[in-house]
Amino acid sequence: MPWDVLHDGPLERAELLDLYASVGWSAYTRDPELLVRALDGSSAVFTVRDGDVLVGLARVLTDGATIVYLQDVLVRPSHHRRGVGARLVDAVLAEYSHVRQLVLITDAEPGQRSFYESRGLVEVHDADPALRAFVRLG
Repeated sequence: MPWDVLHDGPLERAELLDLYASVGWSAYTRDPELLVRALDGSSAVFTVRDGDVLVGLARVLTDGATIVYLQDVLVRPSHHRRGVGARLVDAVLAEYSHVRQLVLITDAEPGQRSFYESRGLVEVHDADPALRAFVRLG
């Protein structure tokens, strides 16, 4: 099924919490106000719906010129392996194709590497020229 990706479409707090809960991201659902602030503070939010149900979301932070940070790519488990994630990531890549650098940090779940590589991303230690990535988690 070809999924339509909406850019900065309307989002309800309850549907956001439901989507994040569906993938087990309790760090967000424990503090709903923080989640709403995170989405409100994002440069862009891309969504996919199946009818009226929010089934996928990706959010972006960017300066619009040199860096795009792709954050919170999530798809409702009932819609995994149906092209929703690919459509979301591809929409972000198309929207920001003019920006020099895209960064994504994700967990090490099986399948993550092959999914993001299929979208044209490489792990930082495999980049040419060689790169380093640093992170501080709080």
